[in-house]
Amino acid sequence: MHVAISGLEKIVPTLEDVATLMRLLPRSATGQSISNYVDILTGTKGAGEFHGAEHMYFIIVDAGRSSVLASELKEALRCIRCGACMNHCPVYQNIGGHSYGWVYPGPIGSILTPAYIGIENALDLPQASTMCNQCGVVCPVKIPLPDLQRKLREQQFDRHLRPWSERLGLRMWSWLAGKPALYAFATRVGARVLAWMGGRERLIHKLPLGSGWTEGRDMPAPAGKTFRDLYAARVRGERS
Repeated sequence: MHVAISGLEKIVPTLEDVATLMRLLPRSATGQSISNYVDILTGTKGAGEFHGAEHMYFIIVDAGRSSVLASELKEALRCIRCGACMNHCPVYQNIGGHSYGWVYPGPIGSILTPAYIGIENALDLPQASTMCNQCGVVCPVKIPLPDLQRKLREQQFDRHLRPWSERLGLRMWSWLAGKPALYAFATRVGARVLAWMGGRERLIHKLPLGSGWTEGRDMPAPAGKTFRDLYAARVRGERS
């Protein structure tokens, strides 16, 4: 007995489509011309044949895919699971694909997981992005990943799902950013305090107001200087 299980979005109309995807997938994932795990199943074995299954069943999994197809996130269902977005993402390159505890890793996972299980159950995933669009550039099927992440963030905002502490923090940051001199002073002090917290290891083991980041990993301490300080020092060096 052979049982094949597939997600609804994996079904394509023709064998020509399959051939295209099977060339595209390994090249985008590992740089190979073809993968080594492809099976062609032609049904149950015929009369007099020794090899093959006597019974074959196909299970098509929906698990929320139909609702995604009817939503503004439907473009995410084009994903062929190559992993290119995760391999090129500056966030997931450093923290690993499964750092947030869900099945689907990387930028595409930050869209599929909230879409499948409900955005209220995976609030942090759409936030794990710098919006640099590196994932969108390398995606072989041209999924606009940052745009879809932005739509999920908008849904969180519209439904008031973000915690009050975060909303308060952003309001405070907005107020501070509107006062350049005060902002420059605060960031200069903050960079030096964080560098001091890192000690000789230059690693912060416990971050106040950000314990979620340091519960399972250490945060690299900054150099103790802001970008403005470093840029000014570089300009002085070039002039001297």
